[in-house]
Amino acid sequence: MDALRDELAAVAARLIVEDGLDYANAKRKATRQVLGPGARVDVQPDNADIQDQVKLYLALFHGDDHPRLLWNLRRAALSLMEEFAEFRPHLAGAVWNGTATAHSGLHVLLFSDDSKAVEIHCINRDIAYRASEAAHYAGRQPVERLEFAWPLPGPQAGGRPPTVAAALSLYPLKDERGVLLRNPRSSGKQAERGNLQAVRALVQAGPAHTSNPDIER
Repeated sequence: MDALRDELAAVAARLIVEDGLDYANAKRKATRQVLGPGARVDVQPDNADIQDQVKLYLALFHGDDHPRLLWNLRRAALSLMEEFAEFRPHLAGAVWNGTATAHSGLHVLLFSDDSKAVEIHCINRDIAYRASEAAHYAGRQPVERLEFAWPLPGPQAGGRPPTVAAALSLYPLKDERGVLLRNPRSSGKQAERGNLQAVRALVQAGPAHTSNPDIER
């Protein structure tokens, strides 16, 4: 069963990197590809297993271009977090943990007891957003999410910079406690999210040092 789980995780990782699938759909498609349509398996890889395989796949097949791609995404995340610095931003997801691909967006958690202030900030800064809901990082009630396009660093095409999808998840201040919990699978080194100081340090380190966000804060 361990060999099957490893194979499913590896196939799912390839689908995430190359096709932009999310983890849940990548698991389902990997199961169909490995075992055939309609097949069911009792032992599925968990997301941490797949994340490990994503990192390995990126190192093996995208080792030349991935560090700069990740660095550029983190530069965009830093500018986004600086824009919303008053709301205590924390970066999460693939751009933070080093598994970002060309399909990845920016996922930032904001903490304020006045969520409308975030929306007013967007309006005042001419940031056209779409409101939706996001799962709470601790499994509680869903939280409000604002989605919009955010500029990427790099050359402009036709006077307009390239953009990346960005999502701001809005939390009350009390939920900031625990947001920097460590990943239990990383020997206490890697946090699930990073604050502005940590992301700035990653960006300042440059594209040659983008693989692991094990930064002391």
